[in-house]
Amino acid sequence: MPPIALPHDAKAGPTKSEVRAVVQSKLALEPEDHFAEVGSCTGAITIEAAQQAGQVTALERKVERLETTEKNLAANEESIRANVELRNEEAPAGLPDDADALFLGGSRNFEAVLDHAVETEIDRVIMNVSRLEVAGRATEAFRERDLLEEVVQFQVSHGYELAGATSFNSDNPVYMLVGSATSEEGTDDAEKVAADGGSTR
Repeated sequence: MPPIALPHDAKAGPTKSEVRAVVQSKLALEPEDHFAEVGSCTGAITIEAAQQAGQVTALERKVERLETTEKNLAANEESIRANVELRNEEAPAGLPDDADALFLGGSRNFEAVLDHAVETEIDRVIMNVSRLEVAGRATEAFRERDLLEEVVQFQVSHGYELAGATSFNSDNPVYMLVGSATSEEGTDDAEKVAADGGSTR
């Protein structure tokens, strides 16, 4: 898939392309899927999901950010295959009841959003967090709702030239919570994820 165009920016900035690649891999969207997003911001996740899913519902509570999402969607219209609906709502209000996959790009009201995911039995739930304390609370919230499948922590560094050689600038670490509200058995006891993201083995 070619890189998406993001000619319009928002103060929060887009989710980094390397992080988006992991998100899309974990979502594993299919042409018949309905994808829902909380906090569309620049629209980076929205656009890439719209290249794969059949229906996309993106929520953004800030009008100016929703406008940025809309403009960036227009800049990528030739590659979008999904029916995309943008909603100026604060989740969980405005979330569809028939979503197959859900991405949370922010931590505001995340517990209520997770409750909605459980109630509507969303198959794939992913939440990205950049702050350690929020990551801990979010992990507990996923566990309490029997959603948690894995916690992934990763950090990306980009090289730059320094005195004729290559040095690196590091992006902030990202904590990615991956789960499902459709698991019948839950996670096997031998493979349960601890609240700190480690294994309980």
